[in-house]
Amino acid sequence: MGSATAVRLLEVGPRDGLQNEDRALQPSVRAELVDRLAGAGLRRIEAASMVRDDLVPAMAGSEAVMSGLHRVPGVIYSALVLNQRGFERALAAGADEIHFSFACTDAFAHANQNSSVAMGLASARQLTAMARAAGRPITITLSVAFGCPFTGAVAPSHVLQLAQELMQQAPDEIVVADTIGVARPSEVRSLVRDLCSLGAAIGVHLHDTRGMACANAYSALESGASGLDASVGGAGGCPFAPGATGNVATEDLVYLLEGMGIKTGVSMDRLVEVTSWLEQQLGHDLPSRVARAWRSTP
Repeated sequence: MGSATAVRLLEVGPRDGLQNEDRALQPSVRAELVDRLAGAGLRRIEAASMVRDDLVPAMAGSEAVMSGLHRVPGVIYSALVLNQRGFERALAAGADEIHFSFACTDAFAHANQNSSVAMGLASARQLTAMARAAGRPITITLSVAFGCPFTGAVAPSHVLQLAQELMQQAPDEIVVADTIGVARPSEVRSLVRDLCSLGAAIGVHLHDTRGMACANAYSALESGASGLDASVGGAGGCPFAPGATGNVATEDLVYLLEGMGIKTGVSMDRLVEVTSWLEQQLGHDLPSRVARAWRSTP
């Protein structure tokens, strides 16, 4: 077992959790979601996505989300950006941390960003330099790092090579994303171990399409990962990844981490209340197993 005693838990519900929903929530409601998550004890929250409204309508009005927050001291409010324009918008909106994601396959890069792997890598380097100059931490995520919905399995050596190239500018964190939920614990363990050997802080972004997310999270921590992404209630998906279901639920990861003796600072009672509230806003149940069990326990 690894020696992890603390984990950087990133709440992505307000961004990744909502971007594939049929019902688009107003910026004021999304800001309230962020506030409620901070009230439950989450300390890293991806609050907005600085993308074109016509491409991801659910993320329209991101500046209004950021300006509508009741900021809590010590909470890091981050924004996802896809290019220089998004970076400038994020800075102007007061994002504490910058997130950028690019695909490990050309097929997904084209579908997701009308781009390529080489273009994504170049953008990552450019944005890392810009973040350094602006004094902002930056996380780079390698999406479809375990499998692509269009081309199938992704070779670990390919992901490792991309990470090695990223380390020429050394972002604050490199995250590998199981965007369509195909990874298994042995695969996660091996890739994370190799990535950690580069000297980077490594995180994982997991989807629970095949019910493997918590097992994969455990393997990642065992192998040296220091960051985990999660979405309240297990909300999520990807509009550019056919068949991808939700992110691993924040409640499920908090339950796992606390059971491992890793303190998260998150109140499960309050977090489950946030999930219930979000279900009302969306008009449907969310898949978190722990939230369901927590609510049914006398």
